[in-house]
Formats: sequence, structure tokens, C-alpha cells
Amino acid sequence: MDWDAVRQEFPITRNYNFQNHAAVAPLSHRAAEAVRQYVKHSEENSYLRGGCYKHAQRVRAQVAMLMNANPDEVTFTKNTSEGLSLVANGLSWQSGDNVVISNVEFPANVYPWQALRDRGVQVRMALEEDGRVPLQRLTELIDSRTRVVAISSVQYASGFRTDLATLGEYCQSKGVLLCVDAIQSLGVFPIDVKAMNVDFLAADGHKWLCAPEGAGIFYVRKEFQGHLRPTTVGWLSMKDPFNFGKYQFEFADSARRYDSGSYNLAGIYGLGAAIELLLEIGVENVSRRLIHLTDRLTQGLRDKGYRILSSRAPSEASGILAFFSDVHDHDQIQQHLQAEHRIVIAVRCGRLRASPHCYNNEREIDRLIDALPKH
Repeated sequence: MDWDAVRQEFPITRNYNFQNHAAVAPLSHRAAEAVRQYVKHSEENSYLRGGCYKHAQRVRAQVAMLMNANPDEVTFTKNTSEGLSLVANGLSWQSGDNVVISNVEFPANVYPWQALRDRGVQVRMALEEDGRVPLQRLTELIDSRTRVVAISSVQYASGFRTDLATLGEYCQSKGVLLCVDAIQSLGVFPIDVKAMNVDFLAADGHKWLCAPEGAGIFYVRKEFQGHLRPTTVGWLSMKDPFNFGKYQFEFADSARRYDSGSYNLAGIYGLGAAIELLLEIGVENVSRRLIHLTDRLTQGLRDKGYRILSSRAPSEASGILAFFSDVHDHDQIQQHLQAEHRIVIAVRCGRLRASPHCYNNEREIDRLIDALPKH
């Protein structure tokens, strides 16, 4: 893989050593250009000489390809939170049901489930152990009243990567639904919703996909679309949405039933271009590159006296590396790196967190290591 050529797709490299893709990533040039083309078309033509919604259908197919879904199983949302809320609010609950999550989820995967407490639904939290969320801690919380396991494919503060295939197989054997917050892995680590027995998946474009914010993705397995009630209803969720004068209340026979009104077309244009780039590179190539870069960073940090929290086991490592200093203030380190060296990382849950992408190179990893204060 010619990573220098991939690097040309990311103009941010001219300004920053950016290693914070687990937060809000820069747009790829291709994604930004697609947004510009949409804006130019709208500026000059409005909806005339259209085709924008046809283009959205092409992007839908790209999204499906990214996770081995069928196009009629995916649709667009505003963000990850909306997708997770569609699941939490669309299922039928009974008092005494429970949901299993971890105690280190990003809030988007906590609050929709906690909001069910007034309906008698219990939220059970598996505890993180040394930067890991062991599958045993999740499965031991599952009982006959568990309806959903809701888990991040990669944990935002530790980088721990969940074994979705094993978890999905277990959930299926117990008749439990698996709902995945995939924002920290989609596009850079393989996700196969069929092989992994994922029932619902939500993500947004603004992290590892390097697409615009507000261009979310929602997957619902086909056989559950009749059981997950749409909680927002509008013209676009109907079977014949462009027949405006015929009020036929009949939901679309696809994940489009979870739409309500007009799409964020500018965001969808950017999302499609961003996914196109990652599919061209190959998700497997991206994941190998990320492990290579974070392995290099891990060794350099250890040599310099920093403690690594993130699991580096091959099946658990990701593009996120969380680490500690025992003698320096983490916030001061983060601010110094950005102000003095134009190196961008983050602090999350009291941890320093680096999250390079495949276009970052070894020199940038080494510059981060060199710029960190010694122990």
C-alpha cells in the first residue's frame, strides 16, 4: 500500500500532526470535495437537475458494503445517539426487563437505556478491568429477562476492542438482541453484521470515517424491522414518500421506515466519498496499518517511562492508545503538545489518548514520542 499517496488525501497533514481521530476527525479531501460539489449544485440549480436522493441510495449501498449488510437494512440518522435511541425507544419493554452495557461506554450508549428506568427496565453495567471489558463480565449479567446487550465495538477511553463475533453468538444462543455502537471502529476494523450476529448498529461519520458530523448510520437486521417500532414518523418513512397528495400510512419495507423527513444531503455526499476512499484502501489494510502505528507508539512510550492502559492483545487492540504519566499533569501535556508542537491528542477519563489514522506515518509517531516530557 502506498501510504504516502493516501496521505495526500488529508490536507490536515500540512498543519498538524493530528492523532485524535477518536474525537472529531478531519475530513478527507475527497469527502470535502463531495460536499463542495453538492453545495455548488444546490447553489446553481436548487432541486432542479436533481438526482440527490438517487445519490443517497448509492451511498446507502456503500454503507451496507462496509458492514456486509443489505442496503434495505441501513438508513441515515443525525448521529449515533439517534440510532441507539431508536432501538431503546422502539422495542416493547416490560417492567423487570434489563439491558446489559459496560460502565465505560460513551454517554451516547448509556443515557438512552437509563431513560427506560421509568418503565421498569434495569440497566446492568459490566465493570472495566485494567482497560478491558472481559466478555465474561458481560455474559454473567445476562439472564432470562435480558432483552439487549448494548456495547461499543471499541471503547472510546481505552481503545479496547470487543470480540463481537463471540458475543453475538452467545447473545443469539440466549435470545438476546445485540446492539453495537460502532463509531470507534467502523471503516477501520472489519465489521460483518451477519457473521457477528449484530441486530442493531449505530455510528456517525465524524470519527474514523473522516466524514462530516451529523451524517449518521443506522442498521437494523431485516427480520427485526417489523418488531422495532419507528418512534419518529414522517413523509420519508412511508412506502411511497414522493406521492405527496396520497396520504397512505404504510411504512417502507426497509430500514427507511426509521427516517422521518428530508436528509442531510450535504453530509451524505461527504459520507459516501469518505467511505469510497476507505473501501478503495481496504479495511483490512487500514486495520493492519493502525496496529503497526500503535505498536510503534506503545514501544516508544514504554521506553520513555509511560504506562500503557490499552490492551495490545491482537484481538483487542485498536487505533486508540490510552496511556499514563506518573509524574506529569496530563492536561498540561496535551496543551503543550498542541501549542508548541502542533501535535493533537486528547485526555479522556484521566488518561492521555492517542488515536492516529492510516495516513499518519512513522515520523509523526516518533515526533509525538520525542515531544512528550521524560519521566
